[in-house]
Amino acid sequence: MLKQRTIKELVRATGVGLHSGRKVELTLRPAGPDTGIVFRRVDLDPIVSIPSSAHVVGDTRMASVLIKDDARVSTVEHVMSACAGLGIDNLVIDVTAEEIPIMDGSASSFVFLLQQAGVQEQPSARKFIRVLKDVEVRQGSGASEKWARLSPHNGYKLDFFIEFNHPAVDGTMQRASVDFGDITYVRDVARARTFGFMQDVESLRGMGLARGGSFENAIVMDEYRILNADGLRYEDEFVRHKILDAIGDLYLVGHPLLASYTAHKSGHALNNDLLRALLAQPDSYEIVSFDALDTAPPSYVKQMTREWAQS
Repeated sequence: MLKQRTIKELVRATGVGLHSGRKVELTLRPAGPDTGIVFRRVDLDPIVSIPSSAHVVGDTRMASVLIKDDARVSTVEHVMSACAGLGIDNLVIDVTAEEIPIMDGSASSFVFLLQQAGVQEQPSARKFIRVLKDVEVRQGSGASEKWARLSPHNGYKLDFFIEFNHPAVDGTMQRASVDFGDITYVRDVARARTFGFMQDVESLRGMGLARGGSFENAIVMDEYRILNADGLRYEDEFVRHKILDAIGDLYLVGHPLLASYTAHKSGHALNNDLLRALLAQPDSYEIVSFDALDTAPPSYVKQMTREWAQS
């Protein structure tokens, strides 16, 4: 049986919110079978729990934000991406502010935390969402058109194209594909950092965004070039980070996907629209489990040994 997983022990970290600029304490706790990924605002009285779900995403400006009543948990995509990449089904994430800390701008710090905590298999079958037919969402037209699509696939792969009309970005590969039958999340995705442009910083901060951004947690560019002294971690780090984001955004559906995801200039809003479109069509997916490993998708069977061997 392909089993659900949580972590073995509690782990903590402290960081800064990318958009709020506030110090945040983060605690990852083991959780029982069928809990899912649950965020808790422990700074509020009473504590507010927000189970991850496509339907509680209420703001997608520059991040995926979960909202329940007046409580918010912002920038959940990187820690969700790490959970998806390492195959963690059940986890409680406590935060002391409204934003998950940005750490180094990638998912690698969250991968490290999960690896420090260790993985615990649980006596319940993993549930997957198997996409049965194409589901697509589009926005805009002509040169400004954006779209994202989920298609049937017995595994999980993502293909992403970006276009920013910026010499530093356009000088790298603008399209990337990852197939988890062939690559590892820890090595090939997790280290890709978020990025931003100096000319946008003032207007973003005026909107209450990017107040914690720095060279320590983002790739920063002026009008022509990358300003970080250490350059890029991957030759296609920009588009690879968009794939990292998409993995996290899509994991908000509540279960790992058996699907192929293809996107053209997509972002947090369109990714959430895609999940809502999928869930609105009950004939477009089914929830499945695998009692025997030889019937399970090889990419997910190998996930345990491949991703956790690198800890």
